[in-house]
This record gives sequence, structure tokens and C-alpha cells, in this order.
Amino acid sequence: MRILALRKAFFISLTFCISYLNTNAQDGNISVKQDSKFEQFLNEKRKTNISNTINDRYKIQIFSGESEKAKSTLNAFRQEFREIDGTIFFFTPNYKVWVGNFKTRIDAERNLIEIRKSYPNVHLIKPNK
Repeated sequence: MRILALRKAFFISLTFCISYLNTNAQDGNISVKQDSKFEQFLNEKRKTNISNTINDRYKIQIFSGESEKAKSTLNAFRQEFREIDGTIFFFTPNYKVWVGNFKTRIDAERNLIEIRKSYPNVHLIKPNK
């Protein structure tokens, strides 16, 4: 019995020694292959994030309803008011069309008066994230 236990211990020890000698650690050199367009895309994304500050800007909501009607409303708005940008946001269950990106409430109210002539149910909003 004792001889079997010694043989078993010997083979286990021998296995661990051989495994230890064959193990290789990582050498610590990392090389990253990156597409050249990635940096360009990242810079564009940074610009977009800066320009899309939602919390500190006023917007005008010109529509709230279903998707297709929101798209047609936004297209019609872009034809009439080319200098004001607009986007569609989804808040369950409605799609909302928000236009403008005004720093001050006064700027937003000035544009609200002009937009109200074409879209009577508009609202001035200051969205939160």
C-alpha cells in the first residue's frame, strides 16, 4: 500500500514538474493593428458628441406621434427651414420631432414665433437626459 502511495506521489510530482517546465509566460509585448479610418471616425464622433449636448440646449418640438408621420413632418420642416436642424427621438409610445439647438431661451422663443406660423402645435422644451 505504502509503495503504491509513493509511486502515485512520484508520478504526480513528475507530472507537475514537466508541466511547469513546459509552461510559458506572456512576454509582455502587445501590438495593436488598427484601421487608419478608426481615428478619423473617432474624431468625427467626438465632434458629434460636443454638438449634441442635450441638457444645456433648448429645442422646439413640432410633432409627436407615429413614425411615418414624424418622418414626413421632419422632411417638410427641412424644406421650409433649411437653416434649422431637426431630429426624431423616440419616447414610448410616440416619435417626437425636435428642431433647433438653441443656447438661450430668447433665441428659441424667437424661432418659435416663426415656426408656429407653419406648425401651430409647437412647444419649447429643454430636454433632460
